[in-house]
Amino acid sequence: MRILFFISILTLLACNSQTISISKGYKDKQKQSINRLLDNWHKAAADADLENYFNKMSDDAIYLGTDASERWTKDEFYKFCKPYFNKGKAWDFKPSNRHIYFSDDMKISWFEETLDTWMGNCRGSGILVFKENNWKIKHYNLAVAVPNDVVKYYVKLLKKK
Repeated sequence: MRILFFISILTLLACNSQTISISKGYKDKQKQSINRLLDNWHKAAADADLENYFNKMSDDAIYLGTDASERWTKDEFYKFCKPYFNKGKAWDFKPSNRHIYFSDDMKISWFEETLDTWMGNCRGSGILVFKENNWKIKHYNLAVAVPNDVVKYYVKLLKKK
């Protein structure tokens, strides 16, 4: 009887550790998928590939730009971007650091990334949703990262405005 109990416990532990490794493997695969999507999204902007850029966003996506007035739906942002993309040059943001997180059910992901841009260091953050076996950007926020040692000069510039 003790042997049967011992074997049952070992079996449960073995199954549990296998489930954890499958779960971690799935999460790692999804992180790779999101990294690829975001890298390709930034590349599509650099290549002025309008359709590829916007295909990575959900239909109800929101984009927040660096100016406080810049809050766009996907359709509004498309109209804003189209002239820049049509000229063959949009923007070229290079991610240098990114952290990705998931909801418990793995259907929502959020991230933050550091970007090298023409404005200097920026920070992007966003939310992605997993639908129909694909990740889509649902919300993106772009912010200029102001170093602490120059914030007082930045504030003075804003006050002059």
